[in-house]
Amino acid sequence: MGLLDQVLGAATQALGSPGQQDGQPNWPALIAGLLANGSAQGGLAGLLQQLQAGGLGEQVQSWISSGTNQPVSGGELGNALGGAGGLLGQLAQQAGVSHAEAGEQLSQWLPQIVDRLTPQGQLPQGGAGGLGDIAGMLGGLLNR
Repeated sequence: MGLLDQVLGAATQALGSPGQQDGQPNWPALIAGLLANGSAQGGLAGLLQQLQAGGLGEQVQSWISSGTNQPVSGGELGNALGGAGGLLGQLAQQAGVSHAEAGEQLSQWLPQIVDRLTPQGQLPQGGAGGLGDIAGMLGGLLNR
C-alpha cells in the first residue's frame, strides 16, 4: 500500500465510511476511493488520464494548473468515464443515487479536489508528498 493510499484511507476514515452518511452520500469519501492508487482506474493519475483520453484534457489541465478551473458537466464526465456501465455508474451505485446525480456531484467536487491535490501545478510524484492534510481538505470541502 502506497503513501497516497494510506493518506486517502485516513481521510476516508476521518470523514466516515463511503456510501450514505446521515441519509446523504458522503461524496468526499466516495471520491477519495476513486483517487486511491489501488482503485480500478489507477489512482489520481489513472483517473486523470482516463478523463484526458475521454476528451477532457483542457479541463483536467486547468484543474492541475494554478489558474482558474474550467467547469465540466456531469454528462461530459459520464462520457469520459464509461457512462452508466463504467466508473460513474459504480459511483452512483455506491452513493445510492442516479447516474445523472453522481455525474453532477462529481462535476462539482472533482475539479476542486484535483486543484487542491496539485497545489504546485503538478501531479504528486510517487505518493502523497506535499499533499498535506487531505482529510482536513476534504472535510473543508464537505462543509462548504
